[in-house]
Amino acid sequence: MSSISREWLIKRILLVAAMVVVLGLAMVVYFMAKESLPAFREAGPANLFSATWSPRDGRYGMLVFLVGTLTTAAGGLLLGTPLALSLALFLTQVAPRRSRALFSRGVEILAGIPSIVLGWLGFTMLVPWIRKLSGSSGSGILAASIILAVMVIPTITAISKDALEAVPASYAQASLAVGATRWQTTWRVLLPAARPGILAAVILGLGRAVGETMAVAMVIGPASVFPTSLTTPTHTLTTKILMEMGESTGVQRSSLFAMGLVLLLLAMALVLLVRRVSGGPFKYGVVE
Repeated sequence: MSSISREWLIKRILLVAAMVVVLGLAMVVYFMAKESLPAFREAGPANLFSATWSPRDGRYGMLVFLVGTLTTAAGGLLLGTPLALSLALFLTQVAPRRSRALFSRGVEILAGIPSIVLGWLGFTMLVPWIRKLSGSSGSGILAASIILAVMVIPTITAISKDALEAVPASYAQASLAVGATRWQTTWRVLLPAARPGILAAVILGLGRAVGETMAVAMVIGPASVFPTSLTTPTHTLTTKILMEMGESTGVQRSSLFAMGLVLLLLAMALVLLVRRVSGGPFKYGVVE
């Protein structure tokens, strides 16, 4: 086979692989939309986005679960982002070269821990601790947010670390040359230059938190009501789907697919937001 024929074959193989990915995404969107359609047609959008979930009474509102999803994800980001960014700064600016690899491996191992393991640790250790301190059941937004914070730290740390390392060394050298301290250089030069990459890391961490199921289901508590405090049991979209999909039929089943469709659209919106954030004049700290 000539080199031209080999190149033509490789191009076609890569094209087919890319089309398979695009087709797979289109099929997922089509399937979710198709299964959700009966709920939108029979229950109606106003019913689906209401605050009451009671299939026996024909009420299929997902607002409580949507609020639970966004609240736990926001809580996870608020707790995890400062730690992840601090760790990224430590790995890129402070840690000695020998220990840097050790801490980096630790972050990678944390990313590889199954979510069910973190959920079980949260259920057996975190929930009883919160119950003892607060006098409540221990389950709720707070416990879920802490677990999600642990889960988003590796994602935010890894991408923020890459963004900081992508900043040209001349930026720091120029800042130090005019008399700035190391902290001033980090705060006023490196972080602003790496801001698009760091924002992309936070958004991807949000996507990780929004889609988590098992770990959250074990610590948030089964309750289809708005939480009145951080330690009140509630549900998220993912946990509600997990709890009821096996026994649901008819419009109730279609309503659960509608929840999945909302999650899918939210995830796609986050991906587009990442593209928007990282596609400006600076990309991961490098001037384009």
